Amino acid sequence: MKGKKGNEVLTIILTGLSGSGKTVALNAFEDSGFFCVDNLPTILIGEFIDLCKNTPAIKKVAIGVDIRERKFLSNFPDIISGIKKSHRVEIIFLEAKDDVLIRRFKETRRPHPLGEKDIKKAIRKEARLLTGIRQIADRVIDTSSLNPHQLRRIITRLYSGEGRKSMNITLISFGYKYGIPIETDLLFDVRFLPNPNFIEHLKDFPGTSRQIRDFLLSQKDTRLFLNNLYPLLEHLIPLYVQEGRSYLTIGIGCTGGRHRSPAIVEEVKGFLKEKGFGVSVVHRDLS
Repeated sequence: MKGKKGNEVLTIILTGLSGSGKTVALNAFEDSGFFCVDNLPTILIGEFIDLCKNTPAIKKVAIGVDIRERKFLSNFPDIISGIKKSHRVEIIFLEAKDDVLIRRFKETRRPHPLGEKDIKKAIRKEARLLTGIRQIADRVIDTSSLNPHQLRRIITRLYSGEGRKSMNITLISFGYKYGIPIETDLLFDVRFLPNPNFIEHLKDFPGTSRQIRDFLLSQKDTRLFLNNLYPLLEHLIPLYVQEGRSYLTIGIGCTGGRHRSPAIVEEVKGFLKEKGFGVSVVHRDLS
Protein backbone atom coordinates (compact mmCIF):
# COMPACT_ATOMS: atom_id res chain seq x y z
CA MET A 1 0.00 0.00 0.00
CA LYS A 2 2.98 2.32 0.40
CA GLY A 3 3.38 5.03 -2.17
CA LYS A 4 -0.33 5.32 -2.96
CA LYS A 5 -1.40 8.77 -4.00
CA GLY A 6 -4.02 10.54 -1.97
CA ASN A 7 -4.64 13.23 0.55
CA GLU A 8 -1.40 14.42 2.21
CA VAL A 9 -1.53 13.53 5.89
CA LEU A 10 0.67 15.04 8.58
CA THR A 11 1.54 12.18 10.94
CA ILE A 12 2.93 12.76 14.40
CA ILE A 13 4.37 9.77 16.20
CA LEU A 14 4.30 10.53 19.90
CA THR A 15 6.52 8.42 22.10
CA GLY A 16 8.83 8.65 25.08
CA LEU A 17 9.30 7.61 28.68
CA SER A 18 6.34 6.44 30.73
CA GLY A 19 5.17 9.24 33.00
CA SER A 20 6.54 12.02 30.80
CA GLY A 21 3.12 13.24 29.66
CA LYS A 22 2.19 11.24 26.55
CA THR A 23 -1.50 11.02 27.48
CA VAL A 24 -1.69 14.78 28.06
CA ALA A 25 0.08 15.46 24.76
CA LEU A 26 -2.12 13.02 22.83
CA ASN A 27 -5.22 14.71 24.23
CA ALA A 28 -3.80 18.08 23.15
CA PHE A 29 -3.33 16.73 19.62
CA GLU A 30 -6.92 15.51 19.60
CA ASP A 31 -8.12 18.96 20.69
CA SER A 32 -6.03 20.44 17.87
CA GLY A 33 -7.93 18.49 15.23
CA PHE A 34 -5.75 15.38 14.94
CA PHE A 35 -7.18 11.90 14.49
CA CYS A 36 -5.49 10.09 17.39
CA VAL A 37 -4.67 6.44 17.92
CA ASP A 38 -2.80 5.11 20.94
CA ASN A 39 -0.69 1.97 21.20
CA LEU A 40 -0.79 1.08 17.50
CA PRO A 41 1.76 -1.65 16.69
CA THR A 42 4.64 -0.09 14.78
CA ILE A 43 4.40 -2.65 11.99
CA LEU A 44 0.91 -1.33 11.19
CA ILE A 45 1.78 2.40 11.11
CA GLY A 46 2.54 2.52 7.38
CA GLU A 47 -0.70 0.78 6.41
CA PHE A 48 -2.67 2.98 8.79
CA ILE A 49 -1.26 6.16 7.25
CA ASP A 50 -2.10 4.86 3.77
CA LEU A 51 -5.70 4.32 4.86
CA CYS A 52 -5.83 7.84 6.25
CA LYS A 53 -4.44 9.27 3.00
CA ASN A 54 -7.43 7.80 1.20
CA THR A 55 -9.86 9.26 3.72
CA PRO A 56 -10.37 12.93 2.72
CA ALA A 57 -11.70 13.93 6.14
CA ILE A 58 -8.43 12.95 7.84
CA LYS A 59 -5.57 15.41 7.31
CA LYS A 60 -3.66 15.15 10.59
CA VAL A 61 -2.88 12.02 12.59
CA ALA A 62 -1.17 11.50 15.94
CA ILE A 63 -0.07 8.00 16.91
CA GLY A 64 0.98 7.06 20.42
CA VAL A 65 3.77 4.51 20.66
CA ASP A 66 5.31 3.40 23.95
CA ILE A 67 7.09 0.61 25.77
CA ARG A 68 3.94 -1.54 25.73
CA GLU A 69 4.90 -2.30 22.11
CA ARG A 70 8.40 -3.45 23.08
CA LYS A 71 8.11 -6.59 20.92
CA PHE A 72 8.13 -4.29 17.86
CA LEU A 73 10.38 -1.45 19.06
CA SER A 74 13.64 -2.99 17.87
CA ASN A 75 12.48 -2.53 14.26
CA PHE A 76 11.05 0.95 14.85
CA PRO A 77 13.92 3.01 13.30
CA ASP A 78 13.92 0.94 10.11
CA ILE A 79 10.13 1.00 9.84
CA ILE A 80 9.92 4.76 10.29
CA SER A 81 12.80 5.38 7.89
CA GLY A 82 10.86 3.52 5.22
CA ILE A 83 7.61 5.31 5.99
CA LYS A 84 9.28 8.74 5.80
CA LYS A 85 10.21 8.09 2.17
CA SER A 86 6.58 8.41 1.12
CA HIS A 87 4.83 10.10 4.05
CA ARG A 88 5.13 13.29 6.04
CA VAL A 89 6.06 12.00 9.49
CA GLU A 90 7.44 13.73 12.58
CA ILE A 91 8.53 12.00 15.77
CA ILE A 92 8.12 13.66 19.17
CA PHE A 93 9.93 12.07 22.10
CA LEU A 94 8.84 13.06 25.63
CA GLU A 95 11.13 12.54 28.60
CA ALA A 96 11.74 13.79 32.13
CA LYS A 97 14.37 13.47 34.83
CA ASP A 98 14.40 10.27 36.87
CA ASP A 99 13.40 11.93 40.14
CA VAL A 100 10.45 13.66 38.44
CA LEU A 101 9.22 10.41 36.88
CA ILE A 102 9.52 8.61 40.22
CA ARG A 103 7.49 11.32 41.93
CA ARG A 104 4.79 11.18 39.25
CA PHE A 105 4.44 7.41 39.55
CA LYS A 106 4.22 7.65 43.33
CA GLU A 107 1.65 10.44 43.18
CA THR A 108 -0.60 8.57 40.77
CA ARG A 109 0.13 5.14 42.32
CA ARG A 110 0.42 3.71 38.83
CA PRO A 111 2.65 0.68 38.23
CA HIS A 112 5.37 1.09 35.63
CA PRO A 113 4.41 -0.72 32.38
CA LEU A 114 7.60 -2.77 32.50
CA GLY A 115 6.30 -4.39 35.68
CA GLU A 116 9.46 -3.79 37.71
CA LYS A 117 8.93 -3.34 41.46
CA ASP A 118 11.87 -0.92 41.60
CA ILE A 119 10.59 2.20 39.75
CA LYS A 120 14.05 3.69 39.27
CA LYS A 121 15.30 0.44 37.72
CA ALA A 122 12.27 0.34 35.42
CA ILE A 123 12.78 3.93 34.30
CA ARG A 124 16.43 3.34 33.42
CA LYS A 125 15.63 0.09 31.63
CA GLU A 126 12.93 1.82 29.59
CA ALA A 127 15.32 4.65 28.68
CA ARG A 128 17.80 2.08 27.36
CA LEU A 129 15.13 0.28 25.34
CA LEU A 130 13.97 3.57 23.77
CA THR A 131 17.45 4.94 22.99
CA GLY A 132 17.18 4.09 19.29
CA ILE A 133 13.84 5.89 18.97
CA ARG A 134 15.09 8.97 20.82
CA GLN A 135 18.06 9.23 18.47
CA ILE A 136 15.82 9.56 15.41
CA ALA A 137 13.24 11.87 17.02
CA ASP A 138 12.56 15.17 15.26
CA ARG A 139 11.81 16.84 18.56
CA VAL A 140 12.69 15.92 22.15
CA ILE A 141 10.67 17.63 24.88
CA ASP A 142 11.82 17.47 28.49
CA THR A 143 8.65 17.77 30.60
CA SER A 144 10.44 17.79 33.98
CA SER A 145 9.48 21.38 34.72
CA LEU A 146 6.15 21.39 32.88
CA ASN A 147 2.74 20.88 34.40
CA PRO A 148 -0.02 19.32 32.21
CA HIS A 149 -1.40 22.73 31.23
CA GLN A 150 2.01 23.97 30.06
CA LEU A 151 2.66 20.82 28.01
CA ARG A 152 -0.79 21.11 26.46
CA ARG A 153 -0.13 24.75 25.52
CA ILE A 154 3.18 23.86 23.87
CA ILE A 155 1.61 21.09 21.76
CA THR A 156 -1.34 23.31 20.85
CA ARG A 157 0.92 26.20 19.90
CA LEU A 158 3.10 24.01 17.72
CA TYR A 159 0.45 21.98 15.93
CA SER A 160 -2.94 23.66 15.98
CA GLY A 161 -2.26 25.95 13.01
CA GLU A 162 -3.46 24.80 9.61
CA GLY A 163 -0.54 23.93 7.37
CA ARG A 164 2.10 25.00 9.94
CA LYS A 165 3.90 27.04 7.29
CA SER A 166 5.64 29.38 9.72
CA MET A 167 8.34 28.61 12.23
CA ASN A 168 7.06 27.81 15.71
CA ILE A 169 9.50 28.93 18.37
CA THR A 170 9.78 27.88 22.00
CA LEU A 171 11.71 30.15 24.36
CA ILE A 172 13.00 28.59 27.59
CA SER A 173 14.43 30.53 30.51
CA PHE A 174 16.49 28.43 32.91
CA GLY A 175 19.15 28.43 35.61
CA TYR A 176 22.55 26.93 34.78
CA LYS A 177 22.85 25.55 38.29
CA TYR A 178 19.90 23.27 37.52
CA GLY A 179 21.26 22.10 34.18
CA ILE A 180 20.89 23.11 30.55
CA PRO A 181 17.60 22.10 28.83
CA ILE A 182 18.63 19.32 26.49
CA GLU A 183 16.02 20.20 23.88
CA THR A 184 17.54 23.60 23.03
CA ASP A 185 18.69 24.31 19.48
CA LEU A 186 20.16 27.73 20.25
CA LEU A 187 21.61 28.63 23.65
CA PHE A 188 22.43 32.06 25.09
CA ASP A 189 24.08 32.82 28.42
CA VAL A 190 23.07 36.10 30.11
CA ARG A 191 25.04 35.66 33.33
CA PHE A 192 27.15 38.65 32.32
CA LEU A 193 24.22 40.98 33.06
CA PRO A 194 23.86 42.61 36.52
CA ASN A 195 22.11 40.21 38.88
CA PRO A 196 19.00 41.63 40.58
CA ASN A 197 19.34 38.90 43.20
CA PHE A 198 22.05 41.00 44.86
CA ILE A 199 19.98 44.18 44.92
CA GLU A 200 17.89 44.32 48.08
CA HIS A 201 14.81 46.06 46.68
CA LEU A 202 14.71 43.83 43.57
CA LYS A 203 15.64 40.29 44.64
CA ASP A 204 12.09 39.29 45.66
CA PHE A 205 10.59 40.21 42.27
CA PRO A 206 10.45 37.58 39.48
CA GLY A 207 12.05 38.22 36.11
CA THR A 208 8.62 38.63 34.53
CA SER A 209 7.88 41.69 36.68
CA ARG A 210 8.05 45.29 35.48
CA GLN A 211 10.62 46.09 38.18
CA ILE A 212 13.17 43.55 36.90
CA ARG A 213 12.45 44.41 33.28
CA ASP A 214 12.97 48.13 33.82
CA PHE A 215 16.17 47.54 35.79
CA LEU A 216 17.73 45.26 33.16
CA LEU A 217 16.68 47.37 30.19
CA SER A 218 18.28 50.39 31.84
CA GLN A 219 21.65 48.63 31.64
CA LYS A 220 23.90 49.41 28.68
CA ASP A 221 25.04 45.76 28.40
CA THR A 222 21.44 44.56 28.14
CA ARG A 223 20.64 46.94 25.32
CA LEU A 224 23.83 46.01 23.46
CA PHE A 225 23.07 42.32 23.87
CA LEU A 226 19.53 42.62 22.53
CA ASN A 227 20.65 44.92 19.71
CA ASN A 228 23.03 42.19 18.58
CA LEU A 229 20.73 39.25 19.33
CA TYR A 230 17.77 40.46 17.28
CA PRO A 231 19.66 40.75 13.95
CA LEU A 232 21.22 37.33 14.60
CA LEU A 233 17.78 35.75 15.09
CA GLU A 234 16.44 37.55 12.02
CA HIS A 235 19.30 36.02 10.06
CA LEU A 236 19.15 32.49 11.51
CA ILE A 237 15.41 31.78 11.72
CA PRO A 238 14.74 32.08 7.95
CA LEU A 239 17.64 29.68 7.38
CA TYR A 240 16.03 27.12 9.69
CA VAL A 241 12.72 27.62 7.87
CA GLN A 242 14.51 27.17 4.55
CA GLU A 243 15.87 23.84 5.80
CA GLY A 244 12.33 22.66 6.47
CA ARG A 245 12.32 23.10 10.23
CA SER A 246 8.86 23.75 11.66
CA TYR A 247 10.04 24.53 15.17
CA LEU A 248 13.02 25.95 17.01
CA THR A 249 13.86 25.93 20.71
CA ILE A 250 15.91 28.81 22.10
CA GLY A 251 17.31 28.59 25.62
CA ILE A 252 18.36 31.67 27.59
CA GLY A 253 20.04 31.00 30.90
CA CYS A 254 21.31 32.82 33.95
CA THR A 255 22.55 31.47 37.28
CA GLY A 256 19.27 30.52 38.95
CA GLY A 257 16.71 31.13 36.21
CA ARG A 258 14.69 33.55 38.34
CA HIS A 259 15.58 37.08 37.25
CA ARG A 260 17.72 37.76 34.19
CA SER A 261 16.80 34.90 31.86
CA PRO A 262 12.99 35.21 32.30
CA ALA A 263 13.21 38.95 31.71
CA ILE A 264 15.26 38.51 28.53
CA VAL A 265 12.96 35.72 27.30
CA GLU A 266 9.97 38.04 27.65
CA GLU A 267 11.75 40.74 25.65
CA VAL A 268 12.73 38.28 22.90
CA LYS A 269 9.16 36.95 22.85
CA GLY A 270 7.83 40.43 22.11
CA PHE A 271 10.33 40.90 19.31
CA LEU A 272 9.55 37.56 17.66
CA LYS A 273 5.79 38.09 17.90
CA GLU A 274 6.20 41.42 16.13
CA LYS A 275 7.92 39.48 13.34
CA GLY A 276 4.90 37.19 13.02
CA PHE A 277 6.26 34.02 14.60
CA GLY A 278 4.27 31.72 16.85
CA VAL A 279 6.04 31.77 20.20
CA SER A 280 5.66 29.58 23.28
CA VAL A 281 7.41 30.46 26.54
CA VAL A 282 8.55 28.17 29.35
CA HIS A 283 10.12 29.67 32.47
CA ARG A 284 11.59 26.41 33.67
CA ASP A 285 13.11 27.46 36.98
CA LEU A 286 10.99 30.45 37.88
CA SER A 287 9.24 29.77 41.17
